[in-house]
Amino acid sequence: MSIVSVSGVPGGPDAPWPDVPPPMAVVDMVWPDQSNHHGTLFGGAALSMLDRVAFILGSRTLRGAVVTAAVSQLDFAAPALAGQLVECRAQVIRRGRRSVTVDATLVAESLLTGERTVCLSGEFVMVRQMDRDAQGPAQTSSLAGEQVPLPQLAREDESTVAEIVFPGHANHRGVLHGGPAMAWMAKAGFVAATRRVRRTVVMAASDELNFKQPAHVGDVVEVSARVIAQGKRSLQVRVHMWAECPATGVRRHCSEAKLVYVAVEP
Repeated sequence: MSIVSVSGVPGGPDAPWPDVPPPMAVVDMVWPDQSNHHGTLFGGAALSMLDRVAFILGSRTLRGAVVTAAVSQLDFAAPALAGQLVECRAQVIRRGRRSVTVDATLVAESLLTGERTVCLSGEFVMVRQMDRDAQGPAQTSSLAGEQVPLPQLAREDESTVAEIVFPGHANHRGVLHGGPAMAWMAKAGFVAATRRVRRTVVMAASDELNFKQPAHVGDVVEVSARVIAQGKRSLQVRVHMWAECPATGVRRHCSEAKLVYVAVEP
C-alpha cells in the first residue's frame, strides 16, 4: 500500500510539513481485549483508532496542541473481527485558522485472504487547545477539491503503524521505553510479512536492532515496514521508526531493525 513515509516530506525528514499534510493510511490489529463477547471490535476502540489518526493530521496541519472538538457523520457499516487487520485512512477536508476537519475511514482486512470491508467512517473536528474557549466558530474553508486521492493498496509487502507516546509508554524522564517501541515495530513487520504471503507468520529472530534517538511523551511515532527478502518459508522485514514533535514537525529517526518472520505450515 502507499504509505506516508519520510521520503514524502518536502525538504527531507527534518523539514516542517506543509499547511495541509497529505492523506495517510496506517494499520493496526484487532486484539481480543479490544473486542466484545461477539468477537468484534468495540465501537469505542474503533473510534479511538480514527481519533488517533485525526489527531496526527490535525497536529501536522495546525502545528500546536490539538483536541477533538466534535465528531459527526459517523457510520458503523460493518464489524471488524478479532484477529483482523484494520487500516485507518484519513485526509483533511476543511481547514481554518484554529480548527481542521479530518475525514477518516476504518477498513478491516483479512490477513489470510486480503478481503477488505469498510467498517466505520466519520468526520473529526480538531481544534487548537488554547483556542477552544474563544468566542465564535473558527473560520474554515473547504479543501475537498484540492485533496489528492487517499492512498491505495499498491504494495502488499509494506505497512505503517502510527502511535502517540503517552506517559504509560515512557520512563520517569519522559522517554519512550524500548518495550513499546519494539512491540510497535514487531506489529508493523508482522502485517508486512503476512500481507506478502497471506499465511500465518510468527517472528523467528531479530537480525539487528539499533536505537539511535529517543522519542518523548507527546511525540507521534510512525513505524514503516517493508519485506526485503523472501525464502521458502521465511521473510526478512526492514523496519524504521520515526518520532515527530506535533508542535514543530521535526522528525527524528529513532530506530531501525531487520526482523525475520516464518510462515507457519497450515
